[in-house]
Amino acid sequence: MEEVAVVGAGCTGFRPITPEISYKEMMFEAATRAYEDANVNPRKDIDAFITCGEDYWDGHSIFDEFVPDQVGAVLRHLFTVSADGLIGIATAYMLIRTGQFNTVMVEAHSKASDILTFSGIVAFGLDPIFNRPLGGHPYYIAGLEMNRFLHETGATKKQCAQVVVKNRKNALANAHASYGAELTVEDVLQSEPMFYPLNRLDISPLADGCIVLILASSHAARKLTDMPVWLHGVGWNSDTSWLESREWGRAIYTELAADMAYKMAGIKNPRKEIHFAEVDDLFSYKELQHLEALKLCRHGEAGKVTEEGITQRDGELPVNVSGGALGMGYAPEVLGLQRALEAVLQLREQAGRRQLCDVETAVAQSWRGIPTATGAVAVFGREVK
Repeated sequence: MEEVAVVGAGCTGFRPITPEISYKEMMFEAATRAYEDANVNPRKDIDAFITCGEDYWDGHSIFDEFVPDQVGAVLRHLFTVSADGLIGIATAYMLIRTGQFNTVMVEAHSKASDILTFSGIVAFGLDPIFNRPLGGHPYYIAGLEMNRFLHETGATKKQCAQVVVKNRKNALANAHASYGAELTVEDVLQSEPMFYPLNRLDISPLADGCIVLILASSHAARKLTDMPVWLHGVGWNSDTSWLESREWGRAIYTELAADMAYKMAGIKNPRKEIHFAEVDDLFSYKELQHLEALKLCRHGEAGKVTEEGITQRDGELPVNVSGGALGMGYAPEVLGLQRALEAVLQLREQAGRRQLCDVETAVAQSWRGIPTATGAVAVFGREVK
């Protein structure tokens, strides 16, 4: 079966508000940049198109009816994945490995600034009998999980605050980031309490933006670019949707997804074979939890690893050099593509001021957010397996 590579990337965003542009124009701009980057004509050279969208975010029923025009997919194979963009990458990977498609476009976008009832939409995902009637902003679930995670692992709020300081500072070097800032740990700890023990700066703010990636089979990739970034392995998993019966201290969905991706990529020791990581940090503690789930450190060590500077841009294992969602902004369904885009740019040595030295292998990980327990993992490499 053909190996799979990323051969093109396009991005527009990310910003807190974009009143001057519609989501269709945003998608058109990102798609155009990706097609130019891959040197392809969508009407001739792209075999299938994937959009990662959710009707509730976009305000349209059967959202994929509103996709083909602006991405060049009229009367073509179009697939809608109602999940995070990294699961869209996994879907494209599988389509190409079947041998039926040589090139697949993956798109995810966010126009969060148009959403007037964000917390209501999130709450709609809760169990309608036992959980939704409790009311309140559903981010209280993250507060409960953070409290349990800190209790089980011994991590501290100060260590979580260090995640915020690191990622917001990293974002200053990323032109696509909305929320770059020089903060101190005290700034984070003294920001307004929101959902105990979460403070305001522990939470990734919303952002608008769109990312398009072009994936291709190995023989097509070598014709299209001299800088393919190979997709060595993918994995995805959904833990139980029941709040009452899930594991609160660990990200089981990421542990299982990582096992799948690492096995496919032939990764035996992630701590030695992964050179940098882009992980979900929708909430500050989630970066720590996901680092442990990815086996990039032992259970209970992520806080200490962060405190020692190992995850800094110049550390032994750089994490979220892009700024993560804390620095780039939380774009629903795009978060996974944010992580994948940074992996691609770093491995192509196109990351500008934040470029890392001598990196060959990256892991990107995403979580679909409250109230889900769904995640995906992808392993990228500069060399084909």
